[in-house]
Amino acid sequence: MDLTRFRTPDLWKIFYAREALGVKTWDMYDLVMGAFGARLEKALAIGGDGSAEGEKNTKANRFKSVVKFFGPFTLKAGATKEQQITMPNYIGSVRTMVIAGNNGAYGSAHKATKVRKPLMVLATLPRVVGPNELVELPITVFAMEEKVKNVSIKLEANDLLQPTDGTTRKIVFNKMGEKMEFFKLKVAKKLGIAKVNIVATCGELKSTYQVELDVRNPNPRVVLVTDKLLNKNETWQTDVETPGMEGTNKAVLELSNIPPINLGRRLQYLIDYPHGCIEQTTSAVFPQLFLNKVMELTENQKQQTEENIRAGLRRLLSFQTSMGGFAYWPGNRYPSVWGTNYAGHFMLCAEEAGYTLPVGLKNQWIRYQQQQAKEWERNNDSYYSSSELEQAYRLYTLALADRADLAAMNRLREQGNLNASARWRLAAAYQLIGKHEVAQTLIANLDTKVEPYKEYSGTFGSDTRDKAMILETLSLMGKQKQAFPLVKELSNALSGSSWMSTQTTAYCLIAMAEFAGKSGSGLLQFSYAVNGNPKKQQKTDKPIKQVNIPLKSGKANLQVTNIDKGMLYARIITSGIPVEGSTLSNEQNLNLSVKYVDSQGKPIDVTNLKQGTDFEVLVTLRNPGLRGDYSNLALTQIFPSGWEILNTRFGDIDTASDKNAPDYVDIRDDRVYSYFGLKRGETKTFKIKLSATYAGHFYLPTVTCNAMYDNDINACVAGQWVDVKR
Repeated sequence: MDLTRFRTPDLWKIFYAREALGVKTWDMYDLVMGAFGARLEKALAIGGDGSAEGEKNTKANRFKSVVKFFGPFTLKAGATKEQQITMPNYIGSVRTMVIAGNNGAYGSAHKATKVRKPLMVLATLPRVVGPNELVELPITVFAMEEKVKNVSIKLEANDLLQPTDGTTRKIVFNKMGEKMEFFKLKVAKKLGIAKVNIVATCGELKSTYQVELDVRNPNPRVVLVTDKLLNKNETWQTDVETPGMEGTNKAVLELSNIPPINLGRRLQYLIDYPHGCIEQTTSAVFPQLFLNKVMELTENQKQQTEENIRAGLRRLLSFQTSMGGFAYWPGNRYPSVWGTNYAGHFMLCAEEAGYTLPVGLKNQWIRYQQQQAKEWERNNDSYYSSSELEQAYRLYTLALADRADLAAMNRLREQGNLNASARWRLAAAYQLIGKHEVAQTLIANLDTKVEPYKEYSGTFGSDTRDKAMILETLSLMGKQKQAFPLVKELSNALSGSSWMSTQTTAYCLIAMAEFAGKSGSGLLQFSYAVNGNPKKQQKTDKPIKQVNIPLKSGKANLQVTNIDKGMLYARIITSGIPVEGSTLSNEQNLNLSVKYVDSQGKPIDVTNLKQGTDFEVLVTLRNPGLRGDYSNLALTQIFPSGWEILNTRFGDIDTASDKNAPDYVDIRDDRVYSYFGLKRGETKTFKIKLSATYAGHFYLPTVTCNAMYDNDINACVAGQWVDVKR
């Protein structure tokens, strides 16, 4: 509190403050309840069991503050009362604050007190560490009185950290002061929260200190899919092997009696996607609204899905601008036209599914959409102009919100040469408001074929995404027979191994789920056995069934039998995070170079740094000009555990010049995400200041840059091991 200049509350000023003329009410339920974390939120979710699941996502508590409340007490005039407080394991300064009131009179008093003992111990570790890394743990012992002479130190750690040079040390003090000792710790090939407990003793004196830190793997998750078409009574036996380290592997058996959509893999891709613009945030949660239409969910799956959707709705608040639309990145001034349509579509579907929207989110969005719908003009070059498809989608979302702008819909319909994608979406809007004949007229003689294309910004579209939007319209209009060729086409795209953007992936899953939910699929039946155990029979009236496969040391033997009346599409989806990332550098339609320099700009070798060295990393990217201008590029830099990003909140993360400034920067404990565009032939250089803070042997992950909506534009510089020495 001394550092943050926290003031003791002045109750008189609070209670006698002037009152405003108006009164506003705010629903803070989600914000208040969210402070309790997974435990309370899960207890309130449907099902209510499995509350301990929240522990899996618990983060290490790096600083345990001392906050205690006592009272209220009654103190008679002239009386004195003493309150004893048991202090937790804490070294530093605490402030005791007392506030009092009596018949409209209020007062307060406070006093700062140093917390110290004759013998104290302090330890420090990085914020995170990675598997197989070696870190030196510095321990500082303070002798605050002359009687402290011979001190014994004992180190205790959980199974995620293994001491390599013993667990005890001896320190001799000739006078009051402080001394340091070091322990070397090897990180296990596991993930979780590593805990270290240091115990210092001197005779009857004892001091302890605990440190928690996250063991994380910075590498991307690897997903593998094996599939098989099972005829009636056919049995498939196979060995399941996973690609990741212990604690990261998952295996799921997925069967369906409709053309496969690769649900497990594609949905996991959306959830694991590291970037978070308005489109990607929406894409991660939008398909989850429709999961219960295509598969039975366990209670834990229901809870997790509901939490994800609620979190997505809360996240939308950070994108909403003063105009009411949603910006592409949090804090951006202007709304993204497509992002506003797409996120609004998700918001309305979530509300229809029974989710409570954050206060004001929908009303502000509706006002913005209504204004833009009225102001839209074809071929308008102003910032607020939008394409025909964007306007059609905007009108569709207004119709979905029961705020249809019929005049704007008619005006768009009367435009000459209205493109096919816009006509399909406008037809859906008319269908929603009951104008079925108009909807039918709009799509009469329209082909469902879409010429191949990719869009790096704007609507972030592709020909496959547009086909999914057409399928959504056909399902809405009850044209299942006409839609089935599209279903097969999208099934082939989803079940294949080809890369798909987040926008295309999400919309395909949404459209396929809506089609399956309205069409029905009959009974799905099969049996399976794992590792020679007795067979288990499964049946469901949903088109997809998923079963988690238990793993032993990352392996399992699986036997699946089709006991259904027809064919079943079976697939095994395995995923895991490998210990090390890519060992190869690569460039595809993008040039990337990484250089490390000292404070004077001279190149340095980062594989062997001295502890305390401050330096900079310069990442230079160039558009070779072969594919025109690039937009929405994402640069990912994850740094070794022993390095720290310097002064991230004071502007020291910058670019080599203002013209190189990224559109958006996302700074985390151990990584920096930068988002930007590159014109044809343009070069940009990004600079980050770093410090080699902790001694040890650490892994420097791969530096990657890619176009978020085109997998053919990417580059990476291979990861390597680095040392920081005392």
